[in-house]
Amino acid sequence: MKQIPMTVRGAELLREELEFLKNVRRPQIIDAIAEAREHGDLKENAEYHAAREQQGFCEGRIQEIEGKLGNAQVIDVTKMANNGKVIFGATVSLVNADTDEEVTYRIVGDDEANIKEGLISVNSPIARGLVGKEVDDSVSIVTPGGKVEFDIINVEYI
Repeated sequence: MKQIPMTVRGAELLREELEFLKNVRRPQIIDAIAEAREHGDLKENAEYHAAREQQGFCEGRIQEIEGKLGNAQVIDVTKMANNGKVIFGATVSLVNADTDEEVTYRIVGDDEANIKEGLISVNSPIARGLVGKEVDDSVSIVTPGGKVEFDIINVEYI
């Protein structure tokens, strides 16, 4: 299985979720199953079936997180010398060449991506267009709204 790039913060968030699922959610579900069993006939017991379904989702997510963490390649850009190049984990400030609108994105792993927080997946069209470029470069990125020209004005490893 291939390695999954992840920021330090992304790995921390997954570990926290894993801890919660194993130590809080799993015991809650086990209690709910035990309580539902006490209600008798399991064939027509909706609470029992709902709890078992939750258990399946919970165990599936635990396995998914453990797999991702097991294959994670945690990249800490704060420990790298900033040479002005856009790399995974970098925070990039751009200016739209047509509108002069300024935007800032941080390039992160797929699980961490959240456009509302300015976190874009390394696999997104914008990130793919930016990686390897540097300050003062102009990039042309195909977006759902058409081709957009951006000028890179700042690259930070924070």
